[in-house]
Amino acid sequence: MEIRDPVHGSIHIEKEIEPIITHNFFQRLRGIKQLGLSEYVFPGGTHSRFIHSIGVYNNGKRVFDSLFRDKLWQGDIQKLRKCFTLSCLLHDIGHAPLSHATESVMPKLSSLKIPNQYLSDEDINNKRQATHEDYTIKAIADSSFSLSFENIEQKYGLERVRIVDLIRGDTKDPEFYTVEGINYFPILHQLVSSELDCDRMDYLLRDSYFCGVSYGNYDLDWLIDNLEMAIIDDKAFLGINERAVVTFDDFLLSRYHMFVMVYFHYRSVCLEQLMYKFFRSEDNTYFIPSDIEQYLEHDDNMLIKSLRASSNKNAKAIIDNNIPDKIYESFSPEQLKKLDSIQSYLEKNDFEFIRCSSKGRLSKYYDQEKRDTYTLKVVRKLFNDESKTYCDINESTDLFEKFSTAHEINRLHCRMDELPEAAARDLTKLIHS
Repeated sequence: MEIRDPVHGSIHIEKEIEPIITHNFFQRLRGIKQLGLSEYVFPGGTHSRFIHSIGVYNNGKRVFDSLFRDKLWQGDIQKLRKCFTLSCLLHDIGHAPLSHATESVMPKLSSLKIPNQYLSDEDINNKRQATHEDYTIKAIADSSFSLSFENIEQKYGLERVRIVDLIRGDTKDPEFYTVEGINYFPILHQLVSSELDCDRMDYLLRDSYFCGVSYGNYDLDWLIDNLEMAIIDDKAFLGINERAVVTFDDFLLSRYHMFVMVYFHYRSVCLEQLMYKFFRSEDNTYFIPSDIEQYLEHDDNMLIKSLRASSNKNAKAIIDNNIPDKIYESFSPEQLKKLDSIQSYLEKNDFEFIRCSSKGRLSKYYDQEKRDTYTLKVVRKLFNDESKTYCDINESTDLFEKFSTAHEINRLHCRMDELPEAAARDLTKLIHS
């Protein structure tokens, strides 16, 4: 099978993977927009999770073949390749309508009845709400979708739980990922989910292309060509050659600018807040089912149909793309104080408003609590010396220090034309004072 992609060109799909891609569970992603409500701002941004997942799969093949170029002939390495590329392909299989916007109406994790072998010890008795990742695991582990893996399982002896391991970032069987004494689990998980993963490598270029902006562009080819393995204590970690650190800086900045200029656009963020208000209201009739087979029917069209059928004012506002006026926006601590005073006035007079807060962090490396389990390494090779030296990425670039303060944007929205005339006058005076 060959897919023509405007971002990556021709993408070739291996024969044994075709049953997975053609299955209804994967085809459902055609009806899930990658950017959710952002199409109300960027009309071209209607690309789906389907083509994004294919793009991540393509990146996964390229990255793996580059890193393991001297070992691809080995049977155990081919098994890891198949496990890893399937993790890339299926990382978004459980996404709900309009992507992240509807996770708030998902059921409890326990109601999905995911087999314990596919869960972390922490999640086995956890009473938390389910996420799209839990639906991803359920689809792979225990659904009609599972049957599409028969060719892979028979040819490579690959258990589906190993695919889930790489998506979750935890495994109870490190031996599966160990070849000739080297545990490759860390590097493979990093390439599925980390600061420099195949997912981000795709969505930055794809979202930028379809939204008609240039913020997400970076040199993908040079980045892939300079990825390295950092073997430390018999474990393989993701590394990057020191000559490509500047390219990695560009990659980080591209992501940062996309967050500030596209993902955190005031209109799409406010529309998402209206969605949350609708879901919390007594009028809400839309909920995500715990039955994984019923979940097949849930795509963007089903949600939009539910919104159109509702008499709820927030549902109508979403359909009409009619958000409350943006009355104040803060980018600094001083402006935030003023925003808080405006909000206090609205609360004191019991006027309806929406506050949107968007924190666009460049990276998790300067946040000790949110750092990835495995750190990206910078690899240095000396002339005429086969040995390599490694250091953490934050020691090789000053971007983390420069952006250590979160770029936080706070906005207040209020329908000024619905306020009493005197209140609208006082509020305007407060805003301009």
